Order: sequence, then structure tokens, then C-alpha cells
Amino acid sequence: MRKEKIVIGTRQSKLALFQTNLVANRLKDDFEVEIVKIKTTGDKILDSALSDIGERGLFTKEIEEALLDGKIDMAVHSMKDLPTELPAGLMIGAILEREDPRDVLISKGNLSLLDLPKRAKVATSSLRRRAQLLALRKDLNVVDIRGNLDTRLKKLDAGDVDAIVLAASGLIRLGLAERIAERFSADEMLSAVGQGAIGIEMREGDERIKDAIAPLGHKETSLAVRAERAFLHRLEGGCQVPVAALGVLEDEGLELFGLVASLDGNRIIKGWMIDEEIRPEKLGVDLAENLLGKGADEVLKGIRGAS
Repeated sequence: MRKEKIVIGTRQSKLALFQTNLVANRLKDDFEVEIVKIKTTGDKILDSALSDIGERGLFTKEIEEALLDGKIDMAVHSMKDLPTELPAGLMIGAILEREDPRDVLISKGNLSLLDLPKRAKVATSSLRRRAQLLALRKDLNVVDIRGNLDTRLKKLDAGDVDAIVLAASGLIRLGLAERIAERFSADEMLSAVGQGAIGIEMREGDERIKDAIAPLGHKETSLAVRAERAFLHRLEGGCQVPVAALGVLEDEGLELFGLVASLDGNRIIKGWMIDEEIRPEKLGVDLAENLLGKGADEVLKGIRGAS
């Protein structure tokens, strides 16, 4: 008997394809799977900092359009790339078990951040990482870097920069964990919303796809990421605003750590809450309100006014 076909849309990078194949391999026993590679705006514009492009959904918009047009049946995303507001008619169908959510340093000579020389050139494409790096070391020369993981590593190996900060999850998934010089704790550098988690986006009401991907979902990761996304949504932040959050499900309840930072790292506003009743969206909103009351609103207004 011929298997039903499922068409999955994804970005073209090595990491995106690895993540998509994780999903595809779990569906292949029951479905014929086709993977369609789609180039997004964020993949096309490589000569500008992400924060300068000023568009939400940089790495998702074209994929979501293909999903709405029926050209693909589902999309696989890094959750940290997925805006908190999805286009009408789309939903997150499943979130897979999270890989290590931490940020890491890769450096010449395998040096830690504190051991890097004065004015060391440290590269990142993230304003969130930039702010937290400067909060740790004011003397660093934090520079922008674009391109996929291989491109960034080549720039480091060529001596263009002294170090780069990346997500642990991507390096681990691509078998490059040995390149990591230092793993940052949440106190040192709180990770991006959804970092390390893979999400499957689908059309609302598509019961065939909903049933197919239901076994792939990971409850603990989903609860944590939902809280993080609610936190970000209340702050009206995007992936290019210095906002960070990490949810953790413990025996006592759902914990959420949150942070808002000024671009120069001079103001870091942090908070933590726990919800014993495990209501992720309420927890995210409550923590956001807590940080707004501490001055996060003023910090975010300053950032938006400067952009």
C-alpha cells in the first residue's frame, strides 16, 4: 500500500536541513516525506546586520507563505526564529525535545571570555548577546557577523575575529561540540526565547498533519517555550531586541527566568518567577509585567527610538 505523502518546508542551511531530517526520519515509517528547501529574506541579505533589516519573520516569512499556499504541508523551524505572532491560519503543531539552550564561546586558542586579550574582537549577530557580552566585559570590541555556521567558523579560523558566540544546540547537532571553549551559565548570558528547540508549524484545522506530528511533541519543552514566548510577546520584542528568557520545568512547578538589556549592556533588568500550577502563558505575562515595573519599558523604548 502506497504511503501518504508529507511535504516539509525548511531553510537551506546545513543546520536547518539537519533539524528537518530529525523530523522527517521520525515520520518515514508511516509517510512518504519530501523536503523542500526555501530561501528566506534573512538568508538572502547577508551584507547587513539583522537588526538593521528591521523586519520580523526574517527566517520564516517565505516558508510560511508556502505553507499558506499549500505548497508544503508543514514547516520545521528553530523556535528562536519564529515570531510570537504567527500569520492567520497557522499554528505551532509540535515542539520537539530541546537541546542544550545555552550560548557558548568559540575562540582562537580555546580561551575563555575572561582570558581573551583586551579589546578582543568578539563576533555575534545578536543584540541580546552583544548586550550581555558588554555587561561582562566593557572592553570587548563586539562586531557583527552574518552567514551560516560554517561561514562563521571559517571567519574565526581565518583570524578575522578573536571569538564568536553561538548557540550550543547548533554545534552539538552538527557534531562540532569539540569547538566549544566555554559554555555560559544563565547568570552570565541568558539564552534567546526558544533557543535549542525545534518547532513544527502547520495550517490550522489540518487534522492529518496534527495527528502525524503529535507523537513528536515534548511536553516539558513545549511548556517552557510557551512561557518564554508569552514573555517576549508581552514585551513586544522580536529576535533582534535584547530580550532573553529560559523556562525550566521542575518538581516545584514551571520556572521562568527573564532579562531585558540596553544595547550597551549598562542596564540589565532580570527577573524570575515560578508557577506551581504550570500556566505557561500566564507565567510569561506575569514575569514581563514584573520587569516592566522595574524599568524594562524605558529600556525598550530607548532601543526602539534609536533604531
